[in-house]
Amino acid sequence: MQKTYMAKPDQVERTWHLVDAEGQNLGRLASRVASILRGKHKAIYTPHLDTGDFVIVVNAEKVNLTGKKLDRKLYRRHSGYIGGLKEKTYRRFMEDDPVGVIVKAVRGMLPHNSLGRAMLKKLKVYAGPEHPHKAQQPKKLEF
Repeated sequence: MQKTYMAKPDQVERTWHLVDAEGQNLGRLASRVASILRGKHKAIYTPHLDTGDFVIVVNAEKVNLTGKKLDRKLYRRHSGYIGGLKEKTYRRFMEDDPVGVIVKAVRGMLPHNSLGRAMLKKLKVYAGPEHPHKAQQPKKLEF
C-alpha cells in the first residue's frame, strides 16, 4: 500500500513566472494565475501548504471582458453604515485602478483564509509592460 505524499515547507522551490495580460480574458487569466499561486501545476502540490510560485502580471490595463460586462459588471463595497453601498462599473474601475481589477479577481479564486492571504503576496501586478523583477529572471508563461 502506498502512502499519500505530503510536501514539507522546506522542500518547496519557488520560481518566478511572467504573464502578459494584453488581450486576455479577465476570468480565464485570473483562474490560471490562481492555480500557479496555489502550486497546482506542481507534482508536490499539498492542499494545506503554500507550494505555489511567484507570478508577475504586466499590461493589466489591457485585459479584456467579454460581452456587455464593461458597463454592466459592478464592483460593490459597503462601509457598514446605512446607505453606505458604493458601486463602480468595470470601465470606471479600470480607469481608476487597473491593477486592483486583476488582484480582486485572483483573490476571489484563492482560499479565503490566512493561506490564501500568503499566496496573494506572491502576486505582483503592473499596469504597464515594465516591472522591477528582472533580477529574478522570470519565465514567460503563454496561455
